Amino acid sequence: MSTVRATHASHIVLPENVTDKPTVFSFLSNHFKQIDASVWQERIIEGKVHWRDGRLITLDCAFVPRERVYYYREVTVEKKVPFAESVIYEDDNIIVAYKPHFLAVSPSGQFVNECLVNRLRIKTGIETLVTAHRLDRATAGLMLLSKQPEQRSLYHDLFKHGNITKHYHAIARLTPELRQQQQQGELVLPVHWTVKNRIVKGDPSFTMKIVDGEANSHSEIDLIEVKGEFGLFRLSPITGKTHQLRLHMDSLGMPLVNDRLYPTLLDRCDDNFEQPLQLLAQQLAFIDPVTGIEHNIVTKALDINPLINRSIDII
Repeated sequence: MSTVRATHASHIVLPENVTDKPTVFSFLSNHFKQIDASVWQERIIEGKVHWRDGRLITLDCAFVPRERVYYYREVTVEKKVPFAESVIYEDDNIIVAYKPHFLAVSPSGQFVNECLVNRLRIKTGIETLVTAHRLDRATAGLMLLSKQPEQRSLYHDLFKHGNITKHYHAIARLTPELRQQQQQGELVLPVHWTVKNRIVKGDPSFTMKIVDGEANSHSEIDLIEVKGEFGLFRLSPITGKTHQLRLHMDSLGMPLVNDRLYPTLLDRCDDNFEQPLQLLAQQLAFIDPVTGIEHNIVTKALDINPLINRSIDII
């Protein structure tokens, strides 16, 4: 099986509470249980594991608590995502980039080099570039990235403490009731919903679900355009639960076009680049915690028109 090595090294800090692993090799083999010891042995012999200062780790290198060990992840050859990212805004401290559908944000799982962070590090030459927040691989749109390591927590805190305004666009099929109102000329736009409910981990664990109990999620949703059976929605998440917007739209009886998780988990398959999830992080507004600049950054809107008369081709 053909594999590819990550362009950038991952690292792990050797913990202080481990006393029964005399070598780095023995620790790595035990800690990463999903990776066979022979794989670690091969990586070390081939010079793919090293200390912070670049010195290579050998099979008999002693375990040193609190030291960092760097290594290169390897996965099966990644399928190229045929869509380009772009830089929307850049200054000395941050980049705001457009992430296309299907592109992972950071290295994870089977996505190592085909991710936004790696593409932008190569494009800009900035090795310290990291994201300040999350965005699903299936979702397109704006991502805020920090350039300077000492400033990362300041930009992360914008999202953690709700000091940033986010607006999304989404496309979904209208409910029969809304469709009837539209056909009868009784639908007045925008139509607004406030959705609050409790979201917890589902089964399987990469999904989420809505359950009874005290609300821990909140979205403001507006239907702003109608074409045929489809509606264009403006979604404003007040909280930031995983898959919140997808679940909230589904709870209104209008799951997003091409959503493979909600309301029904579809079988895993190769990405169909002709069927992107119709969800876009369209606007970020915030006051820069370093410069004090007030940003209001917008990217292109989702377009309903390509979906008209293509109902048979979408899910």
